[in-house]
Amino acid sequence: MKSLTKLGAVLSFVLVSVSAFAQFDDRDIQQYRYRDFRGINQFEALGNDIAYDGFKVRLGGAFAVQMQALSHSTESTVDTLITIGNNFNLPTANLDVDVALADGMRMHLRTYLSSRHHPESWVKGGYIQISNLNWLSQDLLENVMDFTTIKIGMMEVNYGDYHFRRTDNARAIYNPFVGNLIMDAFNTEAGAEIYFTPGDFLVMIGATNGKLNQSVATNNNNTPVFLGKAGWDKQMNEDLRLRLTGSFYTTADGNTNYLYFGDRAGSRYYLVMEADGSNPTDQSRSGRWNPTFVNQVTSIMINPFVKYKGLEFFGAYETASGKLSAETETRTYTQIYGELVYRFGADEKFYAGARYNTVTGPQAFSTDDINISRFAVAAGWFMTPNVMMKAEYVNQTYSDFAATSIYNNGSFNGAVLEATISF
Repeated sequence: MKSLTKLGAVLSFVLVSVSAFAQFDDRDIQQYRYRDFRGINQFEALGNDIAYDGFKVRLGGAFAVQMQALSHSTESTVDTLITIGNNFNLPTANLDVDVALADGMRMHLRTYLSSRHHPESWVKGGYIQISNLNWLSQDLLENVMDFTTIKIGMMEVNYGDYHFRRTDNARAIYNPFVGNLIMDAFNTEAGAEIYFTPGDFLVMIGATNGKLNQSVATNNNNTPVFLGKAGWDKQMNEDLRLRLTGSFYTTADGNTNYLYFGDRAGSRYYLVMEADGSNPTDQSRSGRWNPTFVNQVTSIMINPFVKYKGLEFFGAYETASGKLSAETETRTYTQIYGELVYRFGADEKFYAGARYNTVTGPQAFSTDDINISRFAVAAGWFMTPNVMMKAEYVNQTYSDFAATSIYNNGSFNGAVLEATISF
């Protein structure tokens, strides 16, 4: 704990030193999610709240670094856990390019400059988003495009609402906690999504090729992914906002589906529950769980969101079924997640929160359920709208694994400090 306190003081000093360089910028464009405090609780960035002001290139980015003080244990009869200590993780960085190409047409591109799984620069993906057709002809199909938006590209699939709150490599400013979900549905795939937003309602339908790594090599078993979302989002009054959505993602028989292990950035809990000899790059998803639905998957997620003044609740109920090609029967996992966050102080610069996350389901070629549970508490401070510091205590346990498994009665717990800048 002395090391944690000392390094935390150093981190605070660094943040205070750099906070003067982070500020709101006046380069906001159409259909754009703010990269600072204003982007919290912003979901799909649709519509035309910001007027088109000519061709504009907006460069932005994010930086994050953690100091980790976690310990882990197992009762495995075979495996030995790697020894981990208290220290800083590899800093991560994103580069964002957003371009107002024309009235109603925006391009987005994100590059991971440094990440856990790819220490080298790596393009996450990019897309074009169209909210009107004025670039073709003024007011063309205006009555339709008033509530229609089209996204096309190699992009983060819009399955569920949690991916709007999760940490995306260095972009950690929207996440009040440090880690993401245990069973983390996140992938970038080539495809298209069409949005219809009549009034307070949202309907999305989409299709992708289901591939994380793009290739023209053919495979007779390759089938497309279909996804969709329907929901309602309304600011009831000055104090109360309600949102409820349901999403699905399905592919009948894919060559390799990456929905639950497509995050190239990796997890925040470095080397927890990993065997002796592991390294952060190859074992990049420590603390998460992959249900191994590699060749077939159908997932449904329901997300409620309530914000009353400074108090907000976000939850997720997910059921996912799938299998490996060698399995004859599908398996089903259930994930439950809930977080309660209270924001306070001037402009809600401070917050404290608690979250609970559990995953239950059978491993490949088994009918016996395993269980993974995580409890976390966190607190954070927006030093400026672009600079945030947060601290999290996490405790994760593993139950009903085989005696030979590295997860047999396993657990990890401890604290993580994280500083992030986003602009």
